[in-house]
Amino acid sequence: MTTSTRRLRKAVLPVAGLGTRVLPGTKTTPKELLNVVDRPILSYIVEEAREAGIEHIVFVTGRSKGAIEDYFDHQIELEAQLLAKGKTDILEMMNAELASAGEMSFTRQMQPLGLGHSGAVAAPAPGLCGRQRGAAALRGGAVVHLDV
Repeated sequence: MTTSTRRLRKAVLPVAGLGTRVLPGTKTTPKELLNVVDRPILSYIVEEAREAGIEHIVFVTGRSKGAIEDYFDHQIELEAQLLAKGKTDILEMMNAELASAGEMSFTRQMQPLGLGHSGAVAAPAPGLCGRQRGAAALRGGAVVHLDV
């Protein structure tokens, strides 16, 4: 029997939940965009995935989660204002979080049917299913910092 180790390059990030555990904060803001210290929870998750070598993240979104996709896109007016005011440090920080071409895709879970269902919704994404393929499942329900 031979065992081979293959690096996971893709990840599924289910973000379609209703956020009922943190109401009323999630009435207008997706739970994943709530701040921890100085940036959204989702920012930390994506940063960790990138550092671990994940090259493509499939976000499984739901109703009222458009702000998640917007977070990883350019905001032309804001960027122009920051540049005009010389706030290049903030602009650089924002640009570091932007998705590069092909790094992220977004698919919609039409009903909140749970974590297993979100995996089934993500499965048709290119490169997730089939022989010799796989993906990491990322979750953002707990934030832990360890100095090891």
